[in-house]
Amino acid sequence: MPGFEFFGDEERKEVNEVLETGILMRYGFDAARKGRWKAKELEQEINKTFGSKYAQLVSSGTAALTTALSALGVGYGDEVIMPAFTFVASFEAVLSVGAVPVLVDIDRTLTLNPSAVKAAITPKTKCIMPVHMCGSMADLDALKAICAEHKLLLLEDACQSIGGTYKGQALGTIGDAGTFSFDFVKTITCAEGGVVMTNSEDIYIKCDGFTDHGHDHLGVDRGADLHPFLGYNFRISELHAAVGLAQIKKLDNFLAIQKKNYGILKDILSTIPGISFREVPDPTGDSCSFISWFLPTEAQTKVAVAELKTQGILAGNFYWFDNNWHYIRKWNHLKQATALNRLNDAQTASLLKLDTQDFSASDAIMNCCISTAISLSWTEEQVKDKGEKMAAAIKSVI
Repeated sequence: MPGFEFFGDEERKEVNEVLETGILMRYGFDAARKGRWKAKELEQEINKTFGSKYAQLVSSGTAALTTALSALGVGYGDEVIMPAFTFVASFEAVLSVGAVPVLVDIDRTLTLNPSAVKAAITPKTKCIMPVHMCGSMADLDALKAICAEHKLLLLEDACQSIGGTYKGQALGTIGDAGTFSFDFVKTITCAEGGVVMTNSEDIYIKCDGFTDHGHDHLGVDRGADLHPFLGYNFRISELHAAVGLAQIKKLDNFLAIQKKNYGILKDILSTIPGISFREVPDPTGDSCSFISWFLPTEAQTKVAVAELKTQGILAGNFYWFDNNWHYIRKWNHLKQATALNRLNDAQTASLLKLDTQDFSASDAIMNCCISTAISLSWTEEQVKDKGEKMAAAIKSVI
C-alpha cells in the first residue's frame, strides 16, 4: 500500500477518456458522455473482484459508512458497538446518523474483542461494527454468532483491509453490508472515494438513492426521478471512479507485492528477542498492508520508537498509542462531546462516559504495538535494508 505508488499510463488513460467527453458527473448527460460510465464500470468490477452482489460508489469511506448505516436503518438513539482502535471516521459516521457509538476493548487481533462486545450489548444495541484495522480481520465467526443470537446487524468497516479475506470470502462482503475507503493512502485509491457492498437488493436500492438526494433513478431523466425518501449528496465523480477503475485491475499485483515484502520483513523482525506479532484469525486472508508487532513492555516500546526516530527510520512505523487519529486515548473531542452542532442527549451522555471508561485492557495492547506500513515500491534489497536497520536500532536499546 498505497496504490498511488503505482500510478501510470492506466490511470491516465481512464481519466483522459472522461476529460475527452467533459462529463465529470456520474449521472445524466447520456449522449454527451459517448457511452463512458466509469462509476458504473467500477461498481461492476468491484462486484466481480470481491464477490458482492451490489456495490454503490460514494465520495469517501466516511460517506460509505454513513450511507450503510442509514440503509440499514440505524438512527436516533440506536447503539453501535465498535472498537477503541479505529479511525475517527468510524465514530463520526455513527454520530452523523444520530446513533450512539459504544466503544469497547480490542484484543491482540487489534480488532473487536468478542467478549467485550457481548458485555456491551443493551436493549438499544442495533449494530456491531468491526473495523478490520491495518489490513487484517476481526474474529468474524464469533461476531456473526453474537449478531445471530441477539438479532443484531453486522456492518464491516473494511476501509483499511481491501483485498483481505476471511475463510475465502472477501472482507466487506460478509456482514449485512461492508465498506471500503478509496482515499489517497489506501491499497486501491480513487484519490477520494469509497464503496458500500452488500448482497441485499433492498439495502443496495436504499444506498443508491440515499447517496444522490433520494433520487430513485427510475425516470427517463433526472428531472423525472421520484424521491421515496430523504437523501444526501455523497456521489463519486467520474474522474475519481476512472482512477479507481485502473487501480482495481492492479489489485492482484499489489497484494502479491505486499505479501512478499511482509514476509521478508517479518523474518527479519522475528530475530529480535521478545518480539511477537498480532493475532490474525485467518492468516491466509491477511492483505499484508501492514505488519503489526509487539515488544514486551510499554517502556521498551517507547525507547524503541525513540531510537527509530533518532536513526531516521521512524517513517512508516506507527505507534498508535500516541497517535491522534486512531486510538481513543487522545480523542478528547469525542470524550468531551465537542461538536459544532448540538448532539442529541443520548449521544452526549454516552460520549461523556467514555472519559471515565476503563480501557486498560486495550492500553496494555496498544502501548506495546508498532505497525509498519508495507510499501509497494520497495525492491527486495530495500525491504531487507529497512528491516535490518530497524532490527539493529531496536536491539541496541532493548
